Amino acid sequence: MNIFWYDWAGYVGVALVLLAFFLLQARKLQGHGLVYQLMNILGALGVMVSLLFGASPINWPAFLMQVAWIGISGYGILHGLQMRGSAHPRQPPDPSRGQG
Repeated sequence: MNIFWYDWAGYVGVALVLLAFFLLQARKLQGHGLVYQLMNILGALGVMVSLLFGASPINWPAFLMQVAWIGISGYGILHGLQMRGSAHPRQPPDPSRGQG
């Protein structure tokens, strides 16, 4: 049995998505955390690669699921960055301290 590079990309992708989900359930990762979101994006990309280069015809429902997975994870990253930015607003200068 031959295992091609795109098969390995799919296996690694599946492992990343499942590991991210397991670590979330084990409370080792936070669902809104960057590591969790990146694991999901990279995992979905690996599965997409295996779908694109593997057996034809392509499995469109599985491919579209990976596109959605990447989109939702990307949204999570952007939303998390926005929340981190608003969590530490810049404080205006304190007029009681003077100009010094």
